Amino acid sequence: MKALVLAGGSGKRLRPITHTSAKQLVPVANKPVLFYGLEAIAATGVRDVGIVVGDTHAEIEAAVGDGSAFGLRATYLRQPAPLGLAHAVLIARDYLGDEDFIMYLGDNFIVGGIEDIVARFVRDRPAAQIMLTKVSDPRAFGVAELDAEGRVIRLEEKPRNPKSDLALVGVYLFTPAIHEVVKDLKPSWRGELEITDAIGRLIETGHRVESTIISGYWKDTGNVADMLEVNRLVLESLEPRVDGRVDEASELIGRVVVEPDAVVERSRIVGPVIIGPGARITGSYVGPFTSIAAGCAVVDSEIEYSIMLPRAAISGVARIESSLIGHDVEVTRAPGTPRAHRLVLGDHSKVQISS
Repeated sequence: MKALVLAGGSGKRLRPITHTSAKQLVPVANKPVLFYGLEAIAATGVRDVGIVVGDTHAEIEAAVGDGSAFGLRATYLRQPAPLGLAHAVLIARDYLGDEDFIMYLGDNFIVGGIEDIVARFVRDRPAAQIMLTKVSDPRAFGVAELDAEGRVIRLEEKPRNPKSDLALVGVYLFTPAIHEVVKDLKPSWRGELEITDAIGRLIETGHRVESTIISGYWKDTGNVADMLEVNRLVLESLEPRVDGRVDEASELIGRVVVEPDAVVERSRIVGPVIIGPGARITGSYVGPFTSIAAGCAVVDSEIEYSIMLPRAAISGVARIESSLIGHDVEVTRAPGTPRAHRLVLGDHSKVQISS
């Protein structure tokens, strides 16, 4: 069995962050979302992974390398444009050959891994195995309709009038039967080759398609609110550790990780919080569910329930919360603004905020 990881999307819902960064590399608890997916695949015993990349291919390839850091062998497959999930299967045909495969969307986050569903697929070997979860607004997802006995009878991509509240989770398992239907697909009204249409063709032609409704935690980390929620969830399981320097005038409360070469001075840190290598926290308050990446600086400021990407800096700001702050951003005080701030800042931004 092989794996196909999709890491070529443009991440429109995470702009402006994704104007300058691959959405799959935005970190959760200081680790790119994509890495969690690669680790989940490796845990199933699969070793060969094809990574579908687009305009951000150089960034993805630099981060993942040959895959050996994850116990994988990575092959990169260029997709000229984001033309749909089924199009990714189409361009990966030669790589996949006649092997069964896992298709994993690189910006998805699933608690508990995928070993059980992969084992079930290997045991029963339907033409396709899909994962479903109940969502409040299914119009934003691929949606499955089941019959009274729980069998999949219909799939629709981002329907205007959903027939159910069961959304497809971004993990699929296929036998080579999928290739026969993908090659004859026509673009949908969205101009894409839809994987929902391909699975629907399997159903129409008599192939067995099975589903599992998951009750565990799943998120498509396509927007800021979901990124912050996943960050919260991961930090919940943090084990406290101090490998950097914390002075006697500082206070660490709860689950706090201070990575090597990080410095905490005259500050109060209330976990769960992770402070990355080389970061500096001075005269500040860092509140729960905050991830501060490598090389960041927080000086005379307050921040909580937020994510700071590498080398971002905040100075003299009274309160920042529920924010995603990009690489190399500078946030400083300026007169005449509110005391609480909610920010989504692209890389290399410069913002002035009053204390």
